[in-house]
Amino acid sequence: KDVEKEREPHVYLSKEEVKEKIQSYNSSVTDKLKMTLNANGIYTGFIKVQLELCRPITVQSSQSQGRCAHSNNDTAFYLPDGCVNTLHISSTNTVREVIEALLKKFLVADNPAKFALYKRCHKEDQVYTCKLSDREHPLYLRLVAGPRTEMLSFVLREHETGEVMWEAFSIPELQNFLRILDKEENEQLQILKRRYAAYRDKLEEALGGVWKPG
Repeated sequence: KDVEKEREPHVYLSKEEVKEKIQSYNSSVTDKLKMTLNANGIYTGFIKVQLELCRPITVQSSQSQGRCAHSNNDTAFYLPDGCVNTLHISSTNTVREVIEALLKKFLVADNPAKFALYKRCHKEDQVYTCKLSDREHPLYLRLVAGPRTEMLSFVLREHETGEVMWEAFSIPELQNFLRILDKEENEQLQILKRRYAAYRDKLEEALGGVWKPG
């Protein structure tokens, strides 16, 4: 279930409260991805982000893998569905900075404005997904929720169709997308043709058995 506004208010925590929460967080961690509190009150830690991208991303062609379509030095291709990446960030990093760091880690050349970070959480036996604002702090959300990803997880998606900033796409990118769509359409068409050809052969074989002369 997607909701537009299901955000927890960012409650100011004292340095002592942060210290207690980090100690509690670290005592529950099972994957060694602990948080560290610095003397200046800023803390660092890890978040995992699942990629749920429907459209292809653009990277340098030398870095590409999988299905792709080329244009100049860029390559557009689809990331594997459900790919998860771990980022080391600080409590001062905003959602926008996290998106930029994630794209940089994957060597993605696309404009960060095309993407949005969502949080997915469980409440009363239901799963809620909502888009985070650019100024929210993911590590704070992680600290408050605890380390269990089934209670809170982060997801990177494209903006919804009605929110897409088309001016953020370059002409070569759009041309790459069209080439990929044409290729996939042709592949699906060939699959359908083979499927119906097989049905036709079976029907003709069955009819031949029924209408044997004599």
